[in-house]
Amino acid sequence: MAQEVRPRRPGPPRVLVVDDEAAITDFVRLGLSREGFAVETAPDGRAALSAVDRFQPDVVVVDVMMPRMDGLSLTRELAGDPRRGLIILSARDETGDRIRGLDLGADDYLGKPFDFGELLARLRSVLRRRQPELAAVVRAGSLELDRSTRQARLGERELQLSTREFDLLAYLVEHRGEVLERDRILNAVWGVSFYGDGNNLEVYVRYLRVKLGDQDRSLIQTVRGVGYRLAAG
Repeated sequence: MAQEVRPRRPGPPRVLVVDDEAAITDFVRLGLSREGFAVETAPDGRAALSAVDRFQPDVVVVDVMMPRMDGLSLTRELAGDPRRGLIILSARDETGDRIRGLDLGADDYLGKPFDFGELLARLRSVLRRRQPELAAVVRAGSLELDRSTRQARLGERELQLSTREFDLLAYLVEHRGEVLERDRILNAVWGVSFYGDGNNLEVYVRYLRVKLGDQDRSLIQTVRGVGYRLAAG
């Protein structure tokens, strides 16, 4: 059924998870929330239709086997919006079901049980295809960077960053929670041919801490003898 394409509301990418297994929806909601997504859940296809109208998700993750309205029927109902992605989840990982779901308009199909990291990668891939400008945004807590416009915000406050500061902060955000070695950061942000003073990294980390109000170094953490880590919160 063709649907009106509404303008997108501002904010983080929104994902609706539709599954009648509460353990699945709770697991996916927790994981995606930690990755900076806004997440809502629905226990069946009928409830999902109401949630789509109210929540306006950017991607819907749909289980096939559900009461009231199954995932394939829901996929058929939701396939009219070119900016909304659809990913089917199902224990029925048979070729026929996969083909039918894709033919109905799904972007991808992932069999249960699934690895959360794979679901996350596929979800981001769908966002890049459907809404590339949205996929350009990376977040860590209240910190948000838009690679397409090179704008950075901390909560409601816009950050005034130089080109190098933006690139360094974006790299830290993309790898938040990871311990990043100094050479790895230098190669990624300054380039593999960088032969300058290694103290440049410390200088730019200091600049960022000042602009982020990170006096206690709880956000950009120094890992002694190794490098840096951006807090994952």
